[in-house]
Amino acid sequence: APEVRFEGVGFGYDDERGPVLRGFDAAIAAGETVALVGRSGAGKSTCASLLMRFWDPASGRITLGGHDLRDLPLAELRRRVAIVPQDVHLFDLPVLDNIRLGRPEASEEEVWQAARLAQADGFIRALPQGYATPCGERGARLSGGQRQRIAIARAFLQNASVLVMDEAVSNLDTESEQALQAAVRDLRRGRTTLIIAHRLSTIRSADRILMLEGGRIAETGRHEELLLRGGPYARLVAAAVDGVLEV
Repeated sequence: APEVRFEGVGFGYDDERGPVLRGFDAAIAAGETVALVGRSGAGKSTCASLLMRFWDPASGRITLGGHDLRDLPLAELRRRVAIVPQDVHLFDLPVLDNIRLGRPEASEEEVWQAARLAQADGFIRALPQGYATPCGERGARLSGGQRQRIAIARAFLQNASVLVMDEAVSNLDTESEQALQAAVRDLRRGRTTLIIAHRLSTIRSADRILMLEGGRIAETGRHEELLLRGGPYARLVAAAVDGVLEV
């Protein structure tokens, strides 16, 4: 898995709102899981969007394995970086085809294996037509937790070396929550991972936390370490409700 670096990155969506990121510096080591936390508007989602090259930085650069993202063909970047978004985009196609979007040439057996790894095989086989069941418009036939696991199955199938995950904050029942946590833990293994994290259970399991404030890193460290410091991260955690940070 490659290292990801943000070097002096500046970015704003328009002049009126001003910059979202200001001289942002961060390094995610090869195979490391970093949780990005901060209040709404701190720049978390912007970091993910820039890493996927939905936008390019106004200043500075982002590198993947030492290569500036702008020098990589977009198709190669999309192959090497998998994203699990908060709002999972599913089409009104069979479950099998929705998962296969991760790697269109994959065999059925490979799709089933990805679903098993994503803790999704059980609920898929229980659907009226199993893997042939249409997901409904925007995945309407599936619950939030099921949609998330389909997205994770898609990422497993893609088998990218870098993972970007924008964690869903919707309330899940305990069983779905545990299945999702197990799937994410397995997906992270051996990959360079950036999680925009809202759940304390996810944040605690990260190798490192980056606390964003005003487009810069306010502090960095592990969960216990940052709580002891009593700084911005500790204040954010103190305001958490049911193990979910304020977003």
